[in-house]
Amino acid sequence: MLHVFKTIDHALQPVPGNELVKDAWIRLINPSADEIRSICIATGVPEDFVRAALDEEERSRIEVEEHCMLVLTNIPMMRGPDIYDTLPLGMILTADNLISVSLEETSILPTPSQGTSLSAPCSTSKRTRFLLQILYKNATVFLRYIHQINRQTDEIERHLRKSMNNAEVFQLFDMEKGLTYFTAALRTNGIVLDRLFRLRKSGNLQHLIPMFEEDEDILEDAIIENRQALEMVQMYSDILSGMMDAFTSVISNNLNQVMKFLASITILISIPTMISSFWGMNVGVPYIGQQAGFWVVLVLSLILTGFTWFILWRKKML
Repeated sequence: MLHVFKTIDHALQPVPGNELVKDAWIRLINPSADEIRSICIATGVPEDFVRAALDEEERSRIEVEEHCMLVLTNIPMMRGPDIYDTLPLGMILTADNLISVSLEETSILPTPSQGTSLSAPCSTSKRTRFLLQILYKNATVFLRYIHQINRQTDEIERHLRKSMNNAEVFQLFDMEKGLTYFTAALRTNGIVLDRLFRLRKSGNLQHLIPMFEEDEDILEDAIIENRQALEMVQMYSDILSGMMDAFTSVISNNLNQVMKFLASITILISIPTMISSFWGMNVGVPYIGQQAGFWVVLVLSLILTGFTWFILWRKKML
């Protein structure tokens, strides 16, 4: 899917007919081979740059050519209530345009319908600032998802205290897996941001990434947010890992308590059953043929059952 946008009158507007014009943002979402070929021919961008973001296993990195630069970063994705993942997002800077490539729609990038979702009004003519705003937004979304995972963990913890099934443990496992993806993504994203910080003064790249003081502030904010997200995700990952081990033991202990209670009940029920069986044998037994025999058996069963219950209670089996 190919869309071309340009900032007109301080608002992001689609370009009619997706015509490739100067100072435009070219947005590719799971593009076809023909779309990739046409964009590469029109902009002079190598096809490898475009296809890099279409590989789910690609890691964050920066590649520089004479007339373009690829900034590949990983963005967070929410696949379900407790399932988190990451996805590559490629941003290619040329002298005239900014090209973004992703496999799926993402809330990281702004759209005309929702207005700008970035930290400040975006302008497609200021390509470097637009790129840095996207990187900053990416770091803040990571933080938001990490806080969301923490809240979900607290909610699951309350259920697990009395739970005896594995559903909550599987939820924790899914979130722990998501945090592992986040850790790897934030670590490599940090490398990309640090390299951008070093490249900002490179004279050979001024035609691709011209950077002003305000742009440097956005880049520094993005680096700080990314580091904070990385520290938090590592902390929550350690907490979640320990919690999974602890609550696996809790579930096992809860099950043992139930089994102990049921075993005690079985013992209590077996006493009157055993006594009744003795008096029901087809042999001579005491009080045979006497009406008082029933009450003797009943009282004897109650006494022995009560005595057994007292012993089990003293041993905390009930």
